[in-house]
Amino acid sequence: MQRILFFLLLLPLFSFASDKRVKVRFETTAGPFTVVLFNDTPLHCDNFLKLVNEGYYNGTKFHRVIANFMVQGGDPQTRNEAEATQEIGEGGPDYTLPAEIFSTADAGHPKRPLHYHVRGALAMAREGDEVNPERRSAGSQFYIVWGTTFTPENLMKRWQRVQQAVGDSVALPDSVRDLYYFTGGTPHLDGQYTVFGEIFSGLPVIEDIQAVPTNSENNRPLDDIMIIRAYIKD
Repeated sequence: MQRILFFLLLLPLFSFASDKRVKVRFETTAGPFTVVLFNDTPLHCDNFLKLVNEGYYNGTKFHRVIANFMVQGGDPQTRNEAEATQEIGEGGPDYTLPAEIFSTADAGHPKRPLHYHVRGALAMAREGDEVNPERRSAGSQFYIVWGTTFTPENLMKRWQRVQQAVGDSVALPDSVRDLYYFTGGTPHLDGQYTVFGEIFSGLPVIEDIQAVPTNSENNRPLDDIMIIRAYIKD
């Protein structure tokens, strides 16, 4: 992802004041799936819905797929690679989004992420901490978590790394621990990337995508997996 130094203020097209969660349907060459967006990450949700409403993701491909980890898409350059002006994986709109990672509803300690990287979580990609210490999100590239399950010992080792990366104590509720034990996810990303939604239906499609053969250079699927259409579901 290229280094982007400013954020374009978006006019909200959708209100997240209500409790109703908005769903987005993806029709892909690997099958359909639906995501539901979290109301407590309004900047990311408004941006995502704006792009969906514009047809931004239509015709793009999942360009980075890692088995037992995640699937990543949202680079507009994958739509017509013959006209790409950057390396695949570096494309997107000319803005970034402020992080919406931790709850600000209380001043409790340890810090509590709004959402965790359990299997099926929808999050925004971003540049690394060395050039992006505020952990601002990319404008369009997203990923969906697959991950793996953890033993209590292995989870605690991963969680110690999370706290080192964040530089503070980070809460890990029992309910989330159980999900990592029995369902799976990528806990080492918690507290560092904005999770703004989750799979509502079609998780087996994500399972299929994360298992496809990829090249060894950049984890690109050998056979393209295209987003035919993404749209807001009534």
